[in-house]
Amino acid sequence: MTLADLPMLNAILNSGAASFLLAGYVCIRRGRQTAHRNCMMTALALSALFLLSYVYYHYSMQRLHGEAHTRFVDPNWFRPIYLTILVTHLIGAIAIVPLVLVTVIRAWRERFDQHRRIARWTWPVWMYVSVTGVIIYLLLYQVFPQQR
Repeated sequence: MTLADLPMLNAILNSGAASFLLAGYVCIRRGRQTAHRNCMMTALALSALFLLSYVYYHYSMQRLHGEAHTRFVDPNWFRPIYLTILVTHLIGAIAIVPLVLVTVIRAWRERFDQHRRIARWTWPVWMYVSVTGVIIYLLLYQVFPQQR
C-alpha cells in the first residue's frame, strides 16, 4: 500500500463506520442491545483507524509536498458546493470526538438514560461526518479528480 492509496482506504473506513452506525441504530430500535453495542464498537474502531490513517496521510503529504491537503480547483462552479460540504464536515468532525467519548463512557458505565440523551445528538453528527467523508473522497478523487 502506498501513500496514494490512503484516501481510498479512508473512504472505505468511513463507509464501514457509517454502515455499522446504521446497523447499530436498527439494532437498538429492535431492542437488540448486544448487537447494538457490537455494531457501535465496530463503528468506533473503524473511525479510530480512519483518524490514524487520515493524520498519517496528511502529515506525510505535508512532508513530501509542503501541503497537507488537496485543493479543490476544478470545476470552479462546483467549488462553493464542495467547500460547503467540507466546512460542515470539518465542524462535525471536530465536534464528534468529545461527543463519541462521552456517549461511549456513559454506556460503559451503564448510565443508559444519560447515554440515550447524548446519543440522540452523537449518532446523526457521527453519521453525517462518516457519509460526508466518503462524499469528499468521491468529489476529490473520482468525480472531479484534482491535480496535485
